Amino acid sequence: MKGQKTLVALTAAAAFGLAAGQAGAVTEIQWWHAMGGTNGERVNKIAADFNATQSEYKVVPAFKGNYTETMTAAIAAFRAKKQPHIVQVFEVGTATMMAAEGAVYPIEQVMKDAGEPFDKSVYLPAVISYYQTPQGQLLSMPFNSSTPVLWYNKDAFKKAGISSPPKTWNDMKSASEKLVKAGYKCGFSFGWQSWVMIENYSAWHNLALGTKENGFAGLDTEFQFNNASVKKRLATIADWSKDKLFTYGGRRGDSLSMYTNGECGMWMNSSAYYGSIKKQAKFEFAQTMLPLDSDVASAPQNSIIGGATLWVLKGRDQGDYKGVAKFMNFLSSPEVQAWWHQETGYVPITTPAYELSKKQGFYDKNPGTDTAIKQLSLNTPTPNSRGLRFGSFVQIRDILNEEMEALWSGQKTADKALDDAAARGNKLLRKFEKANK
Repeated sequence: MKGQKTLVALTAAAAFGLAAGQAGAVTEIQWWHAMGGTNGERVNKIAADFNATQSEYKVVPAFKGNYTETMTAAIAAFRAKKQPHIVQVFEVGTATMMAAEGAVYPIEQVMKDAGEPFDKSVYLPAVISYYQTPQGQLLSMPFNSSTPVLWYNKDAFKKAGISSPPKTWNDMKSASEKLVKAGYKCGFSFGWQSWVMIENYSAWHNLALGTKENGFAGLDTEFQFNNASVKKRLATIADWSKDKLFTYGGRRGDSLSMYTNGECGMWMNSSAYYGSIKKQAKFEFAQTMLPLDSDVASAPQNSIIGGATLWVLKGRDQGDYKGVAKFMNFLSSPEVQAWWHQETGYVPITTPAYELSKKQGFYDKNPGTDTAIKQLSLNTPTPNSRGLRFGSFVQIRDILNEEMEALWSGQKTADKALDDAAARGNKLLRKFEKANK
């Protein structure tokens, strides 16, 4: 009996020593991301919080520059066999990542191989539809998803005698006229103009951006955004700029200050600017849905997402991916997603995270902060409104910016600018198609 007790004690001691040894050998999971500033600090917190839940894995976040720089660095690192486990890639990089042969470990497969639970049905359809194969396999993990909304200055509206936020583009004109008359330098501006005024305008009105279901159904796609509806809307906005109803303020978020310092009474851009606006604006503000072009559609369809997802790259030790899968489950948990959503303005990627935010009273305390979710979930996405999957779209957005700026400056008409953008963009689509056949 004494010998049995001794054996049990020795076995327990050996097991303890083995566990201690294993605990000391922490597996690092490298996560490259594009979130600077305050959002970078939030990313670090998510990683630190996960690391505190267990001792086997340590997620190490590393800021690698803007979205384009981060994606480019990850692809180069993969070729050099020095790739991270996880990389954050913006939505328009999806086709490029899919074309990176042998590099991508689809998140759905990662979870399955690791034996980690993964219920795809809890993710918002408008979010995951962007990142699925035609067979329905989810390629990357949604993380920071947003959609453009119409931000407005409630104090300015009150001063200008505007009783309710605009619902249509005709309302936008009326409200802008009243704002300018009340002494504001401009009625409205917008940022990320291709995303807001080409990609989302098209989805909102169920218009095709391109053939082949916006590129989802084949690489042999061609652009169709140079249609009569988009041309007419942009031409009208350019005309409004003569009376300061609209003022252009830059390609990305450059025009944020025009809104937060009170120059413009309205601003169309990402819901994810919530944190910045809350910090910078000295006035009461709110957000509402994008305006409807009533000459084009009788009701809105749905908006589409921007932001980024987390892609898992192949080529690391297979055992590492168990840690990757565990981290992905932590990242998408209702508690983490509700916190991320409430802090940043990005949408919660799952229904449980949205429900938790409601239960916590976030939307009651901050009316309108569920606008992005409502827009994305307004209707079941159509082939025109599920998103886009065009090759080389990072460069094509630059082309759209150049052509739209030529329109705002009066150098080109809307017809000429959009036709030129489509022609230039189609050349890049053909190059991408040829390189990835």
